[in-house]
Amino acid sequence: MRTTVRLDEHLLAQARQYAAASGKTLTAVIEDALREALARRNTKIRREPVCLPACDGGGVLPGVDIDDSASLLELTEF
Repeated sequence: MRTTVRLDEHLLAQARQYAAASGKTLTAVIEDALREALARRNTKIRREPVCLPACDGGGVLPGVDIDDSASLLELTEF
């Protein structure tokens, strides 16, 4: 199928150089790049769910102000 695509001149020059160096046609280089980009887009990384530890819900210790970063820093220094 034939279509018109407008490409950045520097990108086109790079694609032409790559095609010449690899012995492929410019059409083949563009098709391969487009296939690769579309395949990457459809690939989803599946990860195992993360189980985060939870505290017993005792809350903040008496005298601790969580809005005061300086006092929190003093409490956490050893």
